[in-house]
This record gives sequence, C-alpha cells and structure tokens, in this order.
Amino acid sequence: MTAGVRDQPRGADRPRPRPGARLGLLGCLTGLAVLVGVGYRLWLLAYATPPTNSDEATMGLAALHIARGEGFPVWFYGQQYMGTLEAYLAAPVFALAGPSLFALRLPTLALYALFLLLAWRLTLRLTGDRWFGLLVVVLLALGSDRIVKNQLIAGGGYPEMNAVGVALALLAVDLAAGRPGWRLTRWATWGLLAGLMLWVDPLVLPYVVATGAVLVGFRHRELRGRAGALVGVTVLLGAAPLLMDSLSSGRNPVHAVLAAGGADATAGWGARLHGGLLVGPPLGMGFCDPGTCATWQLWWAYALPVLLAVAAGTAWRTLRRPPAPAGTDGVSPRVAAAVRLALVLAAVATLGAYTVSSSSGLTPTESARYLSTLLISVPALLWPVWTLARSRPGATAARPVALVVLVATLLTTGYATAQAARTTSANRSDEARHAELVAALRHLGVRQVRAGYWTCNRLTFATAERVVCAVVDDDLRPGFDRYPAYRREVERAAAPAWVAPTGSPLAARLDGRLGTGPDALDLVTVDGWRIYLPRG
Repeated sequence: MTAGVRDQPRGADRPRPRPGARLGLLGCLTGLAVLVGVGYRLWLLAYATPPTNSDEATMGLAALHIARGEGFPVWFYGQQYMGTLEAYLAAPVFALAGPSLFALRLPTLALYALFLLLAWRLTLRLTGDRWFGLLVVVLLALGSDRIVKNQLIAGGGYPEMNAVGVALALLAVDLAAGRPGWRLTRWATWGLLAGLMLWVDPLVLPYVVATGAVLVGFRHRELRGRAGALVGVTVLLGAAPLLMDSLSSGRNPVHAVLAAGGADATAGWGARLHGGLLVGPPLGMGFCDPGTCATWQLWWAYALPVLLAVAAGTAWRTLRRPPAPAGTDGVSPRVAAAVRLALVLAAVATLGAYTVSSSSGLTPTESARYLSTLLISVPALLWPVWTLARSRPGATAARPVALVVLVATLLTTGYATAQAARTTSANRSDEARHAELVAALRHLGVRQVRAGYWTCNRLTFATAERVVCAVVDDDLRPGFDRYPAYRREVERAAAPAWVAPTGSPLAARLDGRLGTGPDALDLVTVDGWRIYLPRG
C-alpha cells in the first residue's frame, strides 16, 4: 500500500474541491449526515439508551448540587481524579428544566454535535477533499454500543475529550499555517482547552502533546512573545481546579490515575496484548456488537497497525519535501502533513499506553472505553486509503485493497450500529421498571434505603434526593459510598428499607430475613425489584 501511495502525483495529497455545482450537493449530503448522526443519538436518548448506571447518576447528583448552590465539586465524587466538567455543563439545564437523565445527557449530545462539525472542518483543512469530509462525517455519525456509551453517558470525561481533541488539532492547523486574524484568541483557546483536559481526564493528553509539538515546530518564534505567555496563563487557568485542589489538599492526582489504570493490579503480558491490540481497537472504535466482538469483527485490529504505518509514512514523506504554496484553504501541504502525523502519533501513544496498562488485560471489554480518543485520528488514518481508492483504475495495485478497506469499514460500523439500535426496547423497559420502583417507594413513604452500589446513586438521582441510599455488599456489610453524607442520613434513620434487584445475591440474602424474628422484614415487589421493609 505504501508503494501505491508513493506513485501518486504530488497533487494527490491535496485534491482540489469539485466544481461549485457539486459543492451544493456535497453540502446537503454532509448536512444530512450530521442531522442523521445527531438525530440517531437523540432517538437513543428518548429510549433511555445507552442504559444509565450509578456512576452516571453520581455525575447527575454533582450537577444537582451545583444547580442548587449546595456544592461545587472539583472531582467525581469518591475519587481524586476526573474533573466534573459535565456536571457544570448540566447544572444550568437542571436549573431550567429540573434534574432528569435526559437533561443530564443534553450537554453530552451537544458535545457530540460539536465533535462531528469540528471533525468535518478539520478534515477539510487537512485534505481539502469534500468527498472525503463527507465520508468522515458518515463514519462518525454511525455509533456502536461502545461508541454511543462514550459519547452520551455523562460518566466523566469521555463525551468532551473528542470534541476538545479535534478542536486542539483544528486550532493547531490554523496557528501553524499562520492564518491571520484572532491570533491571540486562538492561542488562548488552545491553552485553555489544553488546561481543561489536564483537569478533566488525562486520556486526551497524547493529542495535547502532539498538537502542541506542531505549534512549537512551526511557530516557536511566535511562542517566544505574547503568544507563549498567553498560552502559559490559559493552560494554568484551565487546569486551575486541579492545581488548587492539589495545593490545598496535598494530593497528587497522578497516583489516582495510575491506580485507575491498573497500576495496583497485575495482568500477564499475554492478556494485555490480547486486550490492548486485538480486542481493544475494534471494540473501542465502533466495530463490535454490544459488549462483545465476533471473530469477523476483529479484522480492524489487524488493519489498524498497517493504516497507522501508512498514514505516518505518507505524512512524513510530505514533510520532507521542499515547501510548497498553500492550497485554496490557506494551509500548506507541510502543515497539513505535520498535523496528520501528530494525530497518528497520538493514536499510537494512546494505543500503547492502554496496552501496557493492566486494565487492558483485566477488563478488556469495559476498559476499551479508554481508546475512545482514537476517533480523533480518523481523518489522518483514512486519508491515504481514500487517496488510493480515488486513484485511476490500474494506477496502483493497492487500489482494490483500499476500496475493500473503506467498504468494510462502513459495513462493519453500520452493522454494529444496527446491533446497538436493537437494544433500545430492552433499555426502555428497564427504565420503566426503575420508574415503577421510584413510584412504589414514594407510595410507601420510604426516604432512606440500603442497596447495592449499582442501585444506590441511580435511585437517589432518579428521586432528586427524596430517597437517599447507603451502599451495602451482598453480605449486608457497608460498601463504597461515593457521597458519604447519604450514609450518615441512612444511619440516623430509625428503620431504613432495603432494595435489591430480583434474582440478585443481595435479594437472596435478604429473603432469609422474611418471616418472624426481631429483624424480620416484610416484602413488597415491583417488576424487577424487591423492597424489604422493617416489620412494624
């Protein structure tokens, strides 16, 4: 494939846009693809898809506290890393419309729409090919189970990372290319976004470093003046919540991040390589069914290293050419190639960091979410493939391979999207059962309960804290409470109830307390749930 790219004429790296009559058609098709992508996710939200959980509810409770003015948390409750930006974005929505799962996810939906538009703009700036821009938008409009979870669940970091990562790359293109106007504003925006990501989630740091390296390489003289000082100030401003908390508490958030990545656990290298290089890329980039990857869907794991190598090689070759005039969009081929190379190297760093972590070996299916930022690199990753596919028939032997890769990519992601859409009915039924549980507790006058981790904060958020919950394990011992104030309130209650999903180990343990005795419980059932009330 590399040889085929080398045989392309120099102008193939930056094709000219089609005539104006076809730009109108392309604009309509691209706009339609954006609407489909956003509309598909809005439809999922209406069907309570992807399903929520107590971790997302924890972010919702933080947003509720912010909206009420009761607290302004720096970190996700119960830990010292992962900033609460999503809670601050949702708080105004809660203040206007009240707390709900739909209101909590409206900002994440907006972040996805921003990511899609910025990715389209970045693709045009890097390649100048509007047809390729349409292809990128179509791919990003699709959404497998893992992809829509990353984009819509307000669980901390994932929805905003891709939008910010693409914005950093787009700003790097404009700044490195010397685009006139608003120079200091662009520098300040880049610095502020980079600082915010230091606070929110370190997973996007490879893209911060890579785009920053492009800026240093092309604009090091400008950075010696006001621009550099402004970047430094805005980086500190964006990271201010992290810095202020670290200074006041003496805690080092790096330690917490390493623990979350599996530094305190062990996994064999065979398991890490399997989870990081074979299962992780197709699952994390949207090629798999909900929660699993069939053998045929793993083809992307074998294609990805080749695509990374080809993308890096073609970008590096363009960088080594003599400077050429900028295209019609004002971006020189060398700047575009440098940013494409930066996106490829950031993807390699992300994949490498994930593979060496124990998370890839211990929990490969769920931990594939750590690869969500790889979508930022899609324009750079597929550009050489697109260039080969658009070449003249017979010009290179790699052209049929490139066409197969593009078609297989669209078909596999489309199939995974259809499989994700099939879960909506079950998810909506689960949410309806949970609403019945909330109604039953309200009818019974229950205000304090004990339940498992994955029940507690979801229940507390669904009731807007009218019911508070303390976590217990399956042996009825105290569990992990992310917000300790709830446990204190439950412990002060005279007779808190218990809640457990039907058929769970906790329910089996509590069933043993039905009947007579000093600690006997009475049972109230709703579909899917069991409520245990202290007798008398």
